[in-house]
Amino acid sequence: MKKWIIVFLVFATLLYGFNLSDIKEFFSEDNLINLLKEYGYIILFIWSIAEGETGLVMAGILSHTGDMNLWLSIVVAALGGFIGDQIYYYIGRLNKDWVLKELNAHRSKFAKAKLLLRKYGGWVIFVQRFIYGMRTIIPMTIGVLGYDPKKYALINLISAFVWASVTIIPSYIFGEELLAALKWLKHHWYFGVIFLAVLWGILWYINKKEEN
Repeated sequence: MKKWIIVFLVFATLLYGFNLSDIKEFFSEDNLINLLKEYGYIILFIWSIAEGETGLVMAGILSHTGDMNLWLSIVVAALGGFIGDQIYYYIGRLNKDWVLKELNAHRSKFAKAKLLLRKYGGWVIFVQRFIYGMRTIIPMTIGVLGYDPKKYALINLISAFVWASVTIIPSYIFGEELLAALKWLKHHWYFGVIFLAVLWGILWYINKKEEN
């Protein structure tokens, strides 16, 4: 209950400190595009720590339009992804009791991560970013199991550059088509809502199947 009171107080404070028209202006399409152009690499770095492909796709599109540099975007995204997984790894390595308690709610995923690591070794580290629903659990599990930190860091770094490259480069190559699709969705937003709802339902179902 206390947590929700704090959240409400923070939200109320922020709402009181901002004019509603200012909030609307901040989230306007033109302003968000300008923010991406001006602070694109910082946003991309933070987004990559959170393992979000959407940020990488946007970086690819902005590289296509000339507002960002393709190769610098790949480096920034890779370093962000690398640091993000290193954080999860050391959370598992340095806080084993807490992590095991937290992962108790995801016992099947934890067991699956251990099985994958024992069966495939370093290859699991390499492909962990591409396994839906396991992207944070795998590095934490690897940390809990005491995997060699130098070996993990090396494989993680290579994996991060591959992940950034295979996401950003296609977005750069097909930038014109992606921009056309975004423009079309802007005028037919309801299709986007339906697509996201269906996608969310599929991912929710897959996640539930994995936990059972």
